[in-house]
Amino acid sequence: MGRENQTWMSEFILLGLSSFWETQVSLFVLFLAMYLVTVLGNFLIILLIRMDSRLNTPMYFFLSVLSFVDICYSNSIVPQMLVHFLSASKSIPFHNCLLQLSISLAVASTEFFLLGAMAYDRYVAVCHPLHYAAIMHGGLCLGLAAGCLVAGFMNSLMETIITFRLPLCHKVINHFACETLAVLRLACVDISFNKVMVAISGFLVIMLPCSLVLFSYGRIVAAILCIRSAQGRRKAFETCASHLTVVSMCFGAAIFTYMRPAAGSSAEQEKMVSLFYAVVTPMLNPLIYSLRNKEVMSALRRMLEKINEKR
Repeated sequence: MGRENQTWMSEFILLGLSSFWETQVSLFVLFLAMYLVTVLGNFLIILLIRMDSRLNTPMYFFLSVLSFVDICYSNSIVPQMLVHFLSASKSIPFHNCLLQLSISLAVASTEFFLLGAMAYDRYVAVCHPLHYAAIMHGGLCLGLAAGCLVAGFMNSLMETIITFRLPLCHKVINHFACETLAVLRLACVDISFNKVMVAISGFLVIMLPCSLVLFSYGRIVAAILCIRSAQGRRKAFETCASHLTVVSMCFGAAIFTYMRPAAGSSAEQEKMVSLFYAVVTPMLNPLIYSLRNKEVMSALRRMLEKINEKR
């Protein structure tokens, strides 16, 4: 089948998570609630960091960027998935599919790089506390955030181009969203090159930041063990626990999906892991950072007290 058939393919059909109406309604209610918690929770984190001067530190700057990225990621996938739950037609126009894949790839890649930058921030805070303010100055923080964004969009641009240049023989995508591996299964030509590029992309976007995280936390653990007081060790560990929890979820899901041998993967497993990464992780991030962080909870209490005073 020639490449021209891809040009005239005006839409795709997404199989989604279930074909039973009752299940789809239940999933709609569940994911709508999770989506609202995700958006409101991450927006609240951004608002608290912007309004409370005590949170104007590099760690919370990166946290606000992470919350913004999580909102963008959820908005790139979940609203369309919610519409499809209550819709008889599960179609998505070609250009919408292309846009969804490129945006979700860009923000997901940005998040991996950002988690690496946050690990470096924690390394400097724990291992070089006296020079922390000088090293993690505003210019460096902005540069790291911008670099993560540029790297994420460059990776997305590369993967999107080589994916949608393929001649596609089929229009039914066994997924709830336009995802790279699912779209590649529609190709009617050999996709060995694309698999190699996905592996290279996975190494650069997932494994390199993961290596930076492991190196940073290796140094952090060594530094914490050298602290003599138990209270000092506990305080140093608390500054890293939330970030390490989020890192474990994000990198674990991504490595399971993109870095396994092709023979060990299946469409259903990829859907479940992608669902966890697209819906569950962005919802848990603000909960983890707020419930485990005394400074964030204190900022929330101060904001509520100000609201009550104005009444």
